Parts: sequence; C-alpha cells; structure tokens
Amino acid sequence: MSVGRRRLKLVGVLMMINFFIYVIVEVSRSDSQDKNSKGQLIIPQGKFWTKRQQSAAHWNREQQRLDRLYNPILNLLNNATVEELLASNASLLNSCDRDASVESSIKDFQNLPDRFKDFLYYLRCKNYSLVLDQPLKCKDKPFLLLAIKSLTPQFDRRQAIRESWGKELKINNMTVVRVFLLGDTPTADNNPDLSGMVRYESELHNDILMWNYRDTFFNLTLKEVLFLKWVSHSCPDVQFVFKGDDDVFVNTHQILDYLKTLSADKAKDLFIGDVIKDAGPHRDKKLKYYIPETVFEGSYPPYAGGGGFLYSGNLALRLHNVTSRVLLYPIDDVYTGMCLEKLGLAPEKHKGFKTFDIDEKHKKNICSYSSLMLVHPRKPQEMIKIWSQLQDSNLNC
Repeated sequence: MSVGRRRLKLVGVLMMINFFIYVIVEVSRSDSQDKNSKGQLIIPQGKFWTKRQQSAAHWNREQQRLDRLYNPILNLLNNATVEELLASNASLLNSCDRDASVESSIKDFQNLPDRFKDFLYYLRCKNYSLVLDQPLKCKDKPFLLLAIKSLTPQFDRRQAIRESWGKELKINNMTVVRVFLLGDTPTADNNPDLSGMVRYESELHNDILMWNYRDTFFNLTLKEVLFLKWVSHSCPDVQFVFKGDDDVFVNTHQILDYLKTLSADKAKDLFIGDVIKDAGPHRDKKLKYYIPETVFEGSYPPYAGGGGFLYSGNLALRLHNVTSRVLLYPIDDVYTGMCLEKLGLAPEKHKGFKTFDIDEKHKKNICSYSSLMLVHPRKPQEMIKIWSQLQDSNLNC
C-alpha cells in the first residue's frame, strides 16, 4: 500500500474515533442536564405541552372537544378508558336530538340562513336507516364499485349511466358493479311523491341505495358517511371504489387499465382525483359554498373535488372507522379531506380527472376522452354519445 493511501486511511480512522467521542460527550451532557446533584432524574413539575386555545368558531370548538375525547394521553391522565369516555359522551358522538344549545353558543345564530340552522341543530346525527338496500350487490367480491350520488327525480341521468359508463360487467377477473346513492325527497317540501317510481326502479335494476334523511346539499356529507358504513357492512371485500356525481362522464375502461398497473403498496392507500390545495371557506353569502366565520375558521386540508374520485376498498374501511372522529361538515368533499387528514393521508392529484371540464375546442374530439378518467359536467345524451364513440373498434387515437 502506498504512503499516500496509508495516510488517507489513517485520517479516516481518526475522523471516526473523533465522531464517536463527540457523540458520547453530547449524550453524557444531555443526560446530566436531566439529573440533580445526587444523580436523580429531574421530573418536570408543570405541564410539558401548551394547551390549545379554544376556537371561537362553533365547528372548530366542537371538533376540539371530540379530539380531546379520543386523545389517549389525556385519557390516561384522567384515569379513564376510551370505552368509558365514549359511553359518557354518547351525545357528543351521535345524537339525533335537536341541539338547542347552538342558539346561545353561536352569537349570530338567528341571522344564519335556515340551511345552516338545520345543519347545526342536528350536527351529530348519523343514525339513518336504509329504505332501499342491495345486500347482495357485492356477493362476488367486485374489483370496482361505482357509487354514484343522485337525487330521486333524476331518472334520466341514472338510466344514461346504466347504458354507458356505469354498465355492470366482467372483464377477465375484474367485476364492475354499480349503486346509486339517494336520500329522501320529502313531499312536505312541495316535491311530487316519486317513492313508488323509485321502488320500481330499484326492483328493475337492483342498484338503488336509499336512506331516510332529507337529500339536501348540506346532507351530502351524510350520504358519504352512510355509504362508507354500507361498504364496511355489505361490501368489505371490494378492491376499489369510484364515487362521483350523476352528471359526470367516466371512462371506466381507462380506470380499469390504470388500476391493473398498481403495486400492492400503491393500491392500499390509493385516493386520486382532481385535488384542491390551499383552499378555505368562502365568505360571500351569495355563493353556494358560503361558510360563516362563526361556524368555521381556518383552512381546508387538501381534498379531491366531489365530482368524482377513486380510492381503494382498504381505505374505504379506514375512512368509515375515522368518520366517528370527525364532525359532519356541510361540504362533503372537504369532509372527506378532513377524514383523510385524520388518517395521516392526502389525496393525490391525477391529470385524468377534469372536474372543471376540458377546453371548449376539445369537447367534440372523441380522442380527447380516450386518456381521461372523468369529465364534468355532461348531460345524459352526451354520456351515451361519448361512450358509444369510445367503443367503436375503428377508433384510432
């Protein structure tokens, strides 16, 4: 070995020795700081965390209460088990009694729009029953479940989906099944009684899930929670779930092709869509998504636009479990983002999801749809036309 190489090796050894001496000294120094002169450990006398300041907004304040309930460290300090605390705080978790206390806890409650009053009165209520069920829908353990949010009167949209991208099929070992998610449309709100027609539709197609809650915009979050509960009970073995609106076009074959390429690790936590980041509540009262400052403050976690997103069946079960730890929020896609955040996850943006449509100049070019997964919005006639053109064996894109 040359002199130069021996010197280089010696320098390397000396550097390693100095590094280990430094580590030993630093550990000893930090250890001595935690002991008194007698070598005894010094135990902190005060709290070693900063107490979170209570929020002024009602939703945030109630969510903080729920977070404390599920905090294992605080439960240990209170000498209580989670089960005991859950039992003693049942009303905080799931109560369908009208909560009149909100009238005094929110300073401008009487000035809020009626939709907010109704939502806040029943903020914790998640106990709704299935009026129409499909308990055998997943008996063959489907590969992909298409879950489509719809309203009772929208028969034409549902039928167009059945005849196009929502067809139930089996390709090789991949089975695709379909359900439509509905709530009740009360005749007391001057709506025609369509219950008989919906029941007939359900008997004819075996694809309607309907619960006995009022199907309003703010209750779309309930639709999300109740659907996840249904999946956990009636479709726990589904591999993937697409959930979207009934006014979108979905390239189902493109979704299947994408899912086939996923590794097991990627598939486990899959949640993709048209992701919105760095967003917060709208304060303009004229907007559909308006949220008063007394109801919610802060920013939103990343979330996928509710027009449609794709996630794993494994994640659907975990999302169901975490819904008990997140208060209902009046915007359903934001709520789903909140649940993902509780799980330590975030949705992934995928360029195939176009919830804000594509450029006008590309709409009539059928090849514009061949590489996409979702486009919003589309009318029933457009869904059928686009689907039939994509199935043309002579199509060359």
